[in-house]
Formats: sequence, C-alpha cells, structure tokens
Amino acid sequence: MNIPENLLYTDEHEWISVDGDTGRIGITDYAQHHLGDIVFVELPEVGESFAMRDAVGVIESVKAVVSLYTPASGTILEVNEELEDSPELLNEAPYDSWIAAIKLGDKNDLNKLMNAEAYAAFCQNLED
Repeated sequence: MNIPENLLYTDEHEWISVDGDTGRIGITDYAQHHLGDIVFVELPEVGESFAMRDAVGVIESVKAVVSLYTPASGTILEVNEELEDSPELLNEAPYDSWIAAIKLGDKNDLNKLMNAEAYAAFCQNLED
C-alpha cells in the first residue's frame, strides 16, 4: 500500500497536501483499493465553505457509495473537473488525482490528522 510521507491523513481515508494556506484533498490508496472500480465522483461547489470532517462530495464505486469528508475546514477554491469524465483516475493514481483544493480555514485542524507512519499503523490495525 502506497502512503506518501508528505501528506496528512484522516481515519476516513482522505489525504491532504498543504501549500501555505491551500490544501488539496483526495482519497488514499487504501480507500480506492477497498472501494474497487470508481465509476462516479460528485464534486463540491467552488465557493462553498465547510467545517473539518464535513461531507463535501460523494464517491460511487461498483461496491459502494461513500461520502468524501474534508480533512480540514475551509472554502473550496477549485475542483478537479477531469474526474467528472474520468473517475477511474482515483483508482489509477489516487495521490495524483486530487478532488478539490481548499483555502484552509483553521490550520490547527491539521494537528488533528495523522502523518504517514500513524496512518500506516491505523490501516494495519483495520486489516488485523
């Protein structure tokens, strides 16, 4: 399982990369593997604001329909419209295929997330 060290993770299997006051969010390799073939992504609206762990979208696969939660509070700056026509990109490259970019509302939210080592241990516990 691929878990990049430069990202932060949630217990709902989302990741966030942070660059200044902006974060890009997506789903982890663990999530895409367990979902199976992703067939649809409902993206959030640009300009919408969310609190940490709010549902911002929906991911539909051949196995399940799940909510996408934001790892941190903020306002949606941009969405990856490429996923509307090619949702399978989340399976093919989950860390390159970000879902949305947010302007971070409270950077202290990031302190509540897991680093790569903690997330790896979390996932291992789920498999045991």
